[in-house]
Formats: sequence, C-alpha cells, structure tokens
Amino acid sequence: MEMKGIAAGVYRLLAAGFFALAAVDVQASSVESMRLWAAPDHARLVFDLSAATNANVFSLENPARLVIDLDDTQMDTDPSTLPLHDSAITSVRTGVREGGGLRVVLELNREIEPRHFTLTPNDQYGHRLVVDLEYPGESAVENPIDPIEAMIRDQEIQAQRASTQGQLSDSVAPPSEAAPTEVQEAKPHPRRDIIIAVDAGHGGEDPGAIGPSGTREKDVVLEIARRLAVEVNGTEGFKAVLVRDGDYYIGLRQRTALAREQKADFFVSIHADAFTSPRPQGSSVYALSQRGATSETAQWLADSENRSDLIGGVDGSLSLRDKDQVLRGVLLDLTMTATLNDSLSIGGQVLEQLGRINRLHKSRVEQAGFMVLKSPDIPSLLIEVGFISNPDEERRLRDPVHQSGLSQAIFSGLREHFERFPPPASLLAWQRDNQRRPSGNEYRIQSGDTLSAIAVRHGVPVNQLRQANDLNGDVIRVGQVLQIPRS
Repeated sequence: MEMKGIAAGVYRLLAAGFFALAAVDVQASSVESMRLWAAPDHARLVFDLSAATNANVFSLENPARLVIDLDDTQMDTDPSTLPLHDSAITSVRTGVREGGGLRVVLELNREIEPRHFTLTPNDQYGHRLVVDLEYPGESAVENPIDPIEAMIRDQEIQAQRASTQGQLSDSVAPPSEAAPTEVQEAKPHPRRDIIIAVDAGHGGEDPGAIGPSGTREKDVVLEIARRLAVEVNGTEGFKAVLVRDGDYYIGLRQRTALAREQKADFFVSIHADAFTSPRPQGSSVYALSQRGATSETAQWLADSENRSDLIGGVDGSLSLRDKDQVLRGVLLDLTMTATLNDSLSIGGQVLEQLGRINRLHKSRVEQAGFMVLKSPDIPSLLIEVGFISNPDEERRLRDPVHQSGLSQAIFSGLREHFERFPPPASLLAWQRDNQRRPSGNEYRIQSGDTLSAIAVRHGVPVNQLRQANDLNGDVIRVGQVLQIPRS
C-alpha cells in the first residue's frame, strides 16, 4: 500500500513536470511578421508576436548597431523583405542568442536614439514589440519653414505679445497720455506667406477605418492632403506644410506641436468617417468644443512644463511667471476663444464649399473634443471628407478626380476666409492695403495701440476710423495698416 502511494506521488510529480514543460512550450513566442515605417525624424519597427515576451534593446558601436534580444522567441518571417530605404537601417541580421532566444541586429547608417515598448492585442493586431529609432536634431516635416520666414513670424508674435501686455497694464491710462500726436510712417511690409499645416490622419501601423472593399483611411486621406498641399502651394501668398508625407504614424499632440514649430496660421486635419452601418454618407467639419477648450486650458495651466505659459504658444518667449493663476487662465481662455471663433468662421466657409461637390452629413460645423484640435494658439479644423464605410462613398474616395474636388473645396474655403481677414504681416494683407484708395494718411499699428487712442491721436471719430478700414469692432493687430481719413 505504501509503495502504491509512493508510485502515485512520483506519477503526479512527473505529470506536473510534463504539463509545466507543455505550458512553457505554449508560452514560447514567435515573430510572425515585421513591419517598418520610415519618417523624416524617426523609423518605427514593429514585431508582430504570437505571444508576449521579454525584450532587451541596447546599442553597440564601431560599427553602429542596435541589438534586440527576445526571450523564448523564434523567427518565423523573412526580415530581408523589410523596406529599409529612407530609414537609418542598412541591414537586418538574426540568429539564436547564446543561452537561447532570438537576437535581431540592426546595422545603422546614422545616429539614433532608441526606445521600445510592448502593446497588447487589439481588434487588428496581436502582441507587438515596437522599436522606435529617433533621429536627434531632425524635423518631422519634410520641408521645414525657411529660417527667415520663422524670424518674421517670431518678430510679429513678440510684437503682438508686447501689445497684449501693454494693453493689460495701460488700459486705465487716458488715451491722450498714451502716445505722441504725429503720424508714424508705415515701415516696409514683410509680405510673408500664410502657412497652412495639412495633417493626414492616422498612418503607419494605424490604418484608420477600413472600407468594405479594403480601402484604408490612412491612404485616402494622405492622397487628399497631398492634393490640398499642391493647391495651397500653387496660390500666391500661401505655403503648405505637410505634417505627414508618407506612411508613418505621428502622435496626436505632436501633430499640433509640429504645426506650431512651423509657425502655422491654420491647421487642418483630414480624415474619413466610418460607422457600423454602411448607410451614413457625406462630409463633416469639426472644430474644438468649448468644453474641450476649457479642459485643455486647465491642463496647460496644471502642466509644470508650461507654467511659464505663453499667449500664442509659438516659442515661449512671453513669461507669465509674474502673473497669478487667475490672470494666466484668463489670458489663455481669451487666446483659445479667439482661435475657436476663427475655426468656426473658417469651418463655415469650408463646409459651404464642400457642399457644392459632395453630400453633407451635417449642415453646420460640429464641435467635439478631438485631441488633434487642442491647440490654444492655432485655428484648427478636422474634416471628415466622407464615410469610407459606405460602399459608394468608398469608391468615390478612391477616385483621383473626387479627391481633387475635395482638396479644391477645402482650400477655397480657407482662401476665402484669409482673403477677407489676412494676417497683418502677410502678402494678402499688403495686397489688400494697396488696393484701397487712400483717403488720408496711413498709420501702422504699434505695440500698446488701441483704436480709440489712435482716433483721439489723429482727431477723427472712432466710427469714421472703423468705416474707413472696414472694421466691425475695436480689435486691431500689431503691424496692421490703418487708413486715417481726413477730418
């Protein structure tokens, strides 16, 4: 009886050992595929894994290499098929690591800063290891803005900020004490281009929505974005900056950060809608919701990196450290409100133009808290060009003629707005000012000016000054040229 008990115990131990080995074998992973996307400022390499595994990533020098070790993993794909062109990777070698597991070695042709992370399965992919190769000092934009143009923008923005600070501190001073009485001659006009940041949604490992015939949103919107950029660049006084000009992914906040880095006057993000039913169709235009604006302002104020926050948000040269929390909130809310108003105005123009070539899903500009629109200083729109989930609309979204029509409609709406309200240092503002027949003297707005003070200074009624310059209110901008009517 005792021997039987011992034998049973041994059997149980052997069985437990067998099942443990089987469990280890089940948990062993394999690389089922590898995907690579090359961007101007980084490359992203994704390992599609059959199961989760541990990874160790480190760099070697002479020659430059990046080593990726995967525990309990084997290679079940051919890495030689990876599209290495335009990336920092010259070649890929694989082998069995000493002690077991898989070793992948990337031969490099440039300096990189690596980082990696794992992702759990979702609706489209299983377990993944993501390895990013970031290129220090490189811009994510293919054609960054010219440094001279950037300097002009910085000077204009700094002047506007100085004007805001001056108005806050001198608002109680009598107009007669604010400035000298002589007319200041206008300085040469910068005549800069109006910069439109064009963002194609999704990209890389994020295909976006997929239509019934397999059309990927990321491909369609990139084509429309490129066509829109051609429309913008083909028009005097405008310049396009493509946020994404290839099949790679850029983070949502990075997209607006890139637009800010390029001193964009406007940001437009192109997407294609989708729904569980194939019936919905038509284009939609979205601006940021007021609720989204409020929450974003609160986040900006709470962020330790932005406590010296900015009005305009471009280069951080305006410090708000000496302002209390309430005033900082008011200043950012005013900035956000102004850009929201511009976004809604431009959105209405774009929606009207889209309605001439496509059915509209919504007849007015919608407002929602899209992350990609949350920029306090740049008017922004998100445009859903159509429902890729609708078979008929999916077919039209693939049509180059329809893509061109959509891009032309979007730019027509943008151009119509900026022709009516051009930024003061832009070529369009200079052209508008020179088309007017002067009825008196000219005056270029300086830091600290207000419309009422200018009217008093030149001895003309405020209403007459508004009428001579087609102003609906008292909002003026530094650099703007006013016609001073003869009294």
